[in-house]
Amino acid sequence: MEPKIVFADIKLKEAFDSLETKDPRLHKEIEKAFEDIKNNMYCGRNVKKNLIPKKLIEKYGINNLWIYSLRKDWRLLYSLANDEIEILALILDWMKHKDYEKLFKF
Repeated sequence: MEPKIVFADIKLKEAFDSLETKDPRLHKEIEKAFEDIKNNMYCGRNVKKNLIPKKLIEKYGINNLWIYSLRKDWRLLYSLANDEIEILALILDWMKHKDYEKLFKF
């Protein structure tokens, strides 16, 4: 079953939609990431449970985290959820590598 891509919240979806005019290249890269995730939901790099930032666990109630590398300085964060009927790839955020390092305390 192909996973369904959903955004964690409406603001994230709106931010993604606005990328089409603000940063078309990044928008296209994220769309490609969505296709890759649909074809293989495990295509990202899995984060060990004890390394998932508490901020993300508290905000989204996730128990797994995957990182998909976009261009050299951007990362897409997603989580997988089984919704009894379908598998969801929940898009949590995309960020510059600098913000990614700060989130993970590297």
